[in-house]
Amino acid sequence: MGQRTPLYDLHLALGAKMVDFGGWDMPLHYGSQVEEHHQVRRDCGVFDVSHMTVIDVAGPQAKVWLQRLLANDVERLQDTGRALYSTMLNERGGIVDDMIIYRVESGYRLVFNASTRDQDLAWMQAQLGAYDVQLHERAELAMLAIQGPQARQKIAELVSQPRGQLIQQLKPFEGRADGEWFIARTGYTGEDGLEIVLPAHEAPSFFNDLVGAGISPIGLGARDTLRLEAGMNLYGQDIHQDVSPLASNMAWSIAWEPASRQFIGRSALEAELAGGVQHKLVGLVLEERGVLRAHQVVRIANVGEGEITSGSFSPTLSKSIALARVPMATADRAEVEIRGKWYPVRVVKPTFVRHGKTLI
Repeated sequence: MGQRTPLYDLHLALGAKMVDFGGWDMPLHYGSQVEEHHQVRRDCGVFDVSHMTVIDVAGPQAKVWLQRLLANDVERLQDTGRALYSTMLNERGGIVDDMIIYRVESGYRLVFNASTRDQDLAWMQAQLGAYDVQLHERAELAMLAIQGPQARQKIAELVSQPRGQLIQQLKPFEGRADGEWFIARTGYTGEDGLEIVLPAHEAPSFFNDLVGAGISPIGLGARDTLRLEAGMNLYGQDIHQDVSPLASNMAWSIAWEPASRQFIGRSALEAELAGGVQHKLVGLVLEERGVLRAHQVVRIANVGEGEITSGSFSPTLSKSIALARVPMATADRAEVEIRGKWYPVRVVKPTFVRHGKTLI
């Protein structure tokens, strides 16, 4: 038996198919993964993401420590409420994890993956040294993601008027505290929406209110196809400790200036750039019937081979799509081996759908 979120019994009551995900018992779907996917693209749905790890970072040297720990620069978070996406690297430039950092009144709030909790906390503790910094894991909190073009409007109608006004005023990648709730306009689907961190004991009733108001519960299956269509990397598949952001379509998340900021992994990334980055992460679209899956071999004529990192049928595009790490010289055509046969694929930018719009 894995760990359970405060909503476990509600998932069972709603008929969810439960699966193990990073040591947690989580809902895969509530009937139709494809319909749940479409619901988020067209309207909105609610995800239980209470398995995510929430860490508050405080202390006089919190900013300086995070500037060393992270590839992106928290100096950019000048105002309370602003959010930043970053990777946390090892000395080789490999990705220990990716996360969102929020500037809050007490310092900073980090939200990162459940499956990497232990390794992340161990890595952070190892980097503390003599820094005057305190790490506080907020295990008493739950987290819900309400995603889709109608998400903010529908949630604003369900909560108090002041809270509804806060929701309507939030800008993308901004989060605000409202009492014991923390409401952010962020997500992992490629659609507009909210991620709400709230006391665990309040989560079941709020979840029931959402479902009662017609907001469909959505499982991890649709979450995966939504993020894949949006070109968002999944830790453990598309990114891990042996690949760098430069080879993962994530160079944009590295803050090189000021040059004096010596974040962990910087020297390795600079050496990788100087020697020439060897691989890149691209999108693939299967031209024929079939399904692209992780670990399938990608063959590029006169260039070499690569590998699919994530692949699935795309409900929005009605085609099979994938993310793949391939040699830098890869152009717009390749082949993928599926059950011993080679199938043509189109190589595209690794963002297929955003805000309901097809981008390929």
